[in-house]
Amino acid sequence: MIIFPAIDLKDGLSVRVMQGDPERATVYGTDPVETARRWEDQGARWLHVVDLDGAFSRVPKNFQVVASILRAVSIPVQVGGGIRTLETMEEYLSLGVRRVILGTVALREPALLEEASRLFPRRIAVGIDARDGMVAVEGWKETSRTDAVQLVRTLDVLPLSAVIYTDIHRDGMRSGVNVEATRRLMEATRLPVIASGGVATLGDIEALLPLIPLGLEGVITGKALYSGTLDLRDALEFLQSRAAASVGEKPKGGQ
Repeated sequence: MIIFPAIDLKDGLSVRVMQGDPERATVYGTDPVETARRWEDQGARWLHVVDLDGAFSRVPKNFQVVASILRAVSIPVQVGGGIRTLETMEEYLSLGVRRVILGTVALREPALLEEASRLFPRRIAVGIDARDGMVAVEGWKETSRTDAVQLVRTLDVLPLSAVIYTDIHRDGMRSGVNVEATRRLMEATRLPVIASGGVATLGDIEALLPLIPLGLEGVITGKALYSGTLDLRDALEFLQSRAAASVGEKPKGGQ
């Protein structure tokens, strides 16, 4: 299971918001590039970057910051926020982004999502953000009448890289991952799923382990890392030890 440290960009700064509300943002770093380097130095295998300004304005606003992050790290980066056109997708992918995340497009413009997935196979991820099980769009400002499970069932025929599932009520609240909602979503798709929203401690990482055989690719965490309730190195060592134990081997170092 991959742990994706989240870097949310607002006005060029690294922030975390609560339940997607830009008015409830806490600045955790004035230099997102340094933040990205720190997570890579601590062993992160991927980074999850969201342009919050782009998500709310419908057009990317922190493109140059993302470019600087890509130059600074060697691990793959996935990016979302305000990506609404094929041109923007191509621009990000040409820049070196490993995959782009589409949210509102998946619900509002399914034809565009299909075309994007065909043009950029396995380079497009779909972000399904749910409020009480219903898909939220436009930077989480609007809640649709579409059930998240219903939406994910329509995606299986597309050559997507992953589905990122976020429980908005849990996001930034450190109240624990909605494991059962994530499980229900996973049972409705063959695509790899990344869980998001609510990670607070190592216990939340452990609670997701039973979902790995169902296709869980990883989990996104932000506020827990920045506030110190979850240590990235500890979490990675824990996953390594559990993986080794599952195949009857000892972790590296004989610990």
